[in-house]
Amino acid sequence: MMKGKIIILSAPSGTGKSTIISRLMEDETLRLGFSISATSRKPRGQEMDGKDYFFLTEEEFQRRIDNGEFVEWEEVYAGTRYGTLESEVERVTSSGYNLIMDVDVKGAINIKKRFDGDALSIFIMPPGIDVLEQRLRSRATDSDETIAKRLAKAEYEMGFSDRFDTVVVNDSLDAAVEEVNGRIRDFAGI
Repeated sequence: MMKGKIIILSAPSGTGKSTIISRLMEDETLRLGFSISATSRKPRGQEMDGKDYFFLTEEEFQRRIDNGEFVEWEEVYAGTRYGTLESEVERVTSSGYNLIMDVDVKGAINIKKRFDGDALSIFIMPPGIDVLEQRLRSRATDSDETIAKRLAKAEYEMGFSDRFDTVVVNDSLDAAVEEVNGRIRDFAGI
């Protein structure tokens, strides 16, 4: 069985990355498997351990870093770490599925460096900061302070877009999904 490829998607919060990934996962011909990230934060809402994330204590997260179990990890917000366990990459790609990863920009750059030609990095760009702010506010899940932090972080992250294999602007969800789908097909030879 041929080993699957690695597809890395990164984007500022509120850009539609999760929605794009959900739509891509519906296309069975892409043979996508999802990497479950580990995090040191607490579950939100209906999130479940081992399904949405692997929820680890700070101590457990650090132990796994020390043991070299992560292909990437980052302290995304002060005191909150996210990472991808090597066992997750192996679990999906060894089954012949293409691994789709939803990671922050620094993690994406590190994974691309590590897996090089076996990985395709895609940056999902918002049409503009004003549109992004509108999307974040319409979620009605964050305080003004949190939204301000997310917008500042988004501007910082957008500065890394030129380090990705390709940039897709999400000004139309259907068009963005179609463009990402096409990039994956070309890369994975589907």
